[in-house]
Amino acid sequence: MRFFTISTSPNSRAASLIHRIQRQLFSSKNASDSKSLYRKISQLGDPNVSVTPVLDGWVNGGNHVDKQELQRIVEELRFYKRFKHALEVSLWMTNERRFTMSFYDTAVRLKLIFKVFGLERAEDYFNKIPENKRSFSVYLALLNCYMLVKSVDKAEAIMQKARDLGYASKPIWYNIMMNLYYRVGDMKKIHDLLTEMEAKGIPHDPYTQSICLNACAWASDSIGMDKIISTMESDSRAVPHWKTYVSAIQGYLTMGLSDRALPLLTKLEGQLKSPRDKTFVFTILLNLYADIGNKDELYRLWNEFKLSNRIGNKVYLSMIRALVKFNDVEGAERIFGEWESSGLEIDFRVPNVLIDSYCADGLLKKAEDLITKGISGGGSPLMMTWVLLAGGYLRKNQVPKSVEALKKAVSICPPKFENQLTTCLDFLETRAYLEKEEEFTKLIKREGISLMSIFDKLSDFIKDGQLQSVQECQV
Repeated sequence: MRFFTISTSPNSRAASLIHRIQRQLFSSKNASDSKSLYRKISQLGDPNVSVTPVLDGWVNGGNHVDKQELQRIVEELRFYKRFKHALEVSLWMTNERRFTMSFYDTAVRLKLIFKVFGLERAEDYFNKIPENKRSFSVYLALLNCYMLVKSVDKAEAIMQKARDLGYASKPIWYNIMMNLYYRVGDMKKIHDLLTEMEAKGIPHDPYTQSICLNACAWASDSIGMDKIISTMESDSRAVPHWKTYVSAIQGYLTMGLSDRALPLLTKLEGQLKSPRDKTFVFTILLNLYADIGNKDELYRLWNEFKLSNRIGNKVYLSMIRALVKFNDVEGAERIFGEWESSGLEIDFRVPNVLIDSYCADGLLKKAEDLITKGISGGGSPLMMTWVLLAGGYLRKNQVPKSVEALKKAVSICPPKFENQLTTCLDFLETRAYLEKEEEFTKLIKREGISLMSIFDKLSDFIKDGQLQSVQECQV
């Protein structure tokens, strides 16, 4: 698999132009073809199913595909966080179609490699790029990777390199660095960057405002948030961005000031007019109304939206999650029934929400039936499907069934979880967990594991001495 293919004479301005127009132009025949090809790819809801056969079949069927269409498809897949499929299309674009890569394509591929394979592979890819081919967009992509993994030293080195090359003249560079400092809790360096921006005449954009709002929320500075929102809304030159409103609402909710968040929710609903971000904003609104505890508004918004908009898997998933937050399982089951009858491709992330709820309540038969029904309908359970079921079995002290479910999870899990899941299996299948309770407790609380309910529950069982060995349970 070749990760690096680049044109010998790329034009960065042309690449930037492609990036701006590919989301907007759909009037030509090629744009229409692109929609059709993307529709075929979008139907593959399971990230473990390759899109390459779809691409090959499209071309072998006599259909035309050009570079701009493939770039647009990559953008769409990235927008919906389908990074593995986006990387496949990117690789197919250069490896199979022999299209050369622009600076922009290279930066996108670096981001996708990071999302799919992690930082080390992304750095390896970056190091293979010739120095004279490392445009501002490529450096920016690497800086963003370092921000996401909270690598302060490496990020600061790239930022200084960008300053030296004259790239760091736009708000985005400072936004990424401020986001990093916010993540590690270094508010002083955020202030230093804001001072640097002011000294260089670099304006604040909506993302800068969002980061400042997040910093105020972190410091429980509601007055500071009020001032930022007031300044933002008094600027007649631009309508406040929806992401800024989301940051403000979440900040107020974090501080327990729901009365200040409610008016902003109404303003955020006004952002649903944007056709590009409409679905994304809607799913965020569902989550926010659930967080604020207003089920009536949640149903109102849902009923209004579905009258005039196509409801996809992601929207159903968000609504079911929101209802489960209210412990409205009956309502969640009703929406799930609508999803089942919608004819959408089976995406196990949707039933996973109910499976999680059923397992938490000890309703294992209902969870098992849901999995069986999904499989019979052509769906493929995800790793988390089996992890959730394993957690449910452990709550009922059904260790052998938990082991079998974990084995299924291991067989399809991403590499980053394989060691953890395998180690849990080793402990369950032997008496090791009875002899090494302290070691096991530390193991399951490592970053990336404690987020899964099964491992936390496993720890509780071990501490309480409730688990028996697999051999004893099978007697």
